[in-house]
Amino acid sequence: MDALFLPARSAARELVDFVQALSLDGVAGTVTGAAKWCLLDTLGCALFGSQEPWARIMADEMLAEGSIGRSSVIGYQQTVAAPAAALCNGTAAHGFELDDHLDEAIVHPGAVIIPAAVAAAESVDARGSRLLLGIIAGYETLNRVGLAMGVEPSRRGYHKTALAGPLGAATAAGVVMSLNPDQLFAAVGLACSAASGTKSFATDPGGGMEKRMHAGRAAEAGVRMSQLAARGFTAPATALEGRFGLLEVTAGKSARPELLASNLGEHWAVEQVYVKVYPCCAWIQSAVQQLMALRGPQPLKPEEIRKVRIGVSSYAAEQNGRVAPQDTMGAQFSIPYCAALALTADPADPAMFAPHAIEDRSRRELARRIDVVVDAQMEAAYPRHYGARVDLELTNGERRGSMLLDPHGMPADPCKEAERLDKFSRLASRVKPPATVGAIIRKVQNVERLSSVREITELLRN
Repeated sequence: MDALFLPARSAARELVDFVQALSLDGVAGTVTGAAKWCLLDTLGCALFGSQEPWARIMADEMLAEGSIGRSSVIGYQQTVAAPAAALCNGTAAHGFELDDHLDEAIVHPGAVIIPAAVAAAESVDARGSRLLLGIIAGYETLNRVGLAMGVEPSRRGYHKTALAGPLGAATAAGVVMSLNPDQLFAAVGLACSAASGTKSFATDPGGGMEKRMHAGRAAEAGVRMSQLAARGFTAPATALEGRFGLLEVTAGKSARPELLASNLGEHWAVEQVYVKVYPCCAWIQSAVQQLMALRGPQPLKPEEIRKVRIGVSSYAAEQNGRVAPQDTMGAQFSIPYCAALALTADPADPAMFAPHAIEDRSRRELARRIDVVVDAQMEAAYPRHYGARVDLELTNGERRGSMLLDPHGMPADPCKEAERLDKFSRLASRVKPPATVGAIIRKVQNVERLSSVREITELLRN
């Protein structure tokens, strides 16, 4: 749409005004409860991921700059400026493929929104209630921008978390900082020019560390854009929807800007997140879950398996079909490797994605006997469903098969509260003693009553 003819009150402006005016009294208790679970899940992912090499490198780089600020880097005592903290903590949260996901929008919200909101909250010493509002607003914006983009950016090779993420992060940070409507709209507009991130990691057997920083970079950009907007830095009103705006440039004619503001308040993104069970790509989880069930309670030996056939969407087949991954990133995005792992070991164990596990000869040989094909039903269901059809043939001639549209953790089959608490405790226990793990849980459960977000963040530092 040409900027000259953009409506005075665009869908983008309607969305921004809606989230800027949110209050905890104006949303249902289930929405705030869901936001707390999103906060806890992401903090668990960040605590676990803070020990990984990519998170350490990023933190060391930011801390070496000696930036002055009041925002925490998880696992460190020194504080930094809010954008730097968001970068470090987003990299940690997104760093082991355990962070939450919004399926149809094809974005990872938590690793972008939570680090941005928390860093911004520390920088202005915000109350817990403002943090909660920022989380709700950020998830909503990121989800709707992702939906408005559709699948075309992913097909072009963009990583949508990095592409739409800065807008969600700017919203989260801006709401936490209590920006007025014009300032928040400017922050979101500025964030359009910070959108970036390609999926080259998904086509290379050695995916490297590139993807690990995408959520962090999006969180960093969102915080910075909100800070600039707070000082009066402006953006074109057409930055998202107009001619050469983000939607047109990345999605072309398939963009659906009307989804930015349709039915606001009827459904909430924080209530629709996919809580990941296994540390691998979201498109692989359905196949892994089914293979775990088909094999039975005990792992199979590679020699007991003749062949495996996995039917998925064309997108998953193209992005996740590599047979011989060369590093952790590659393994987490390989259907053949994860399938072999599900049949012979514990795919929920992060150690199974370490270099020594990836190089296991018997597992690599088994991965070569796994065919990944396009299944018509899975193709039709994508991206509303991340399903798979699995056929397992054993060397004794026995055949087993199943089909699953929505893996466990999806809104159609959500994790129970006990599972979510267990996930957080397992991840956080990597770096925190039981007493601190319990204290973090209690603080998050009562976050809206906290006079300062620092009551949580002080427990995240060493």
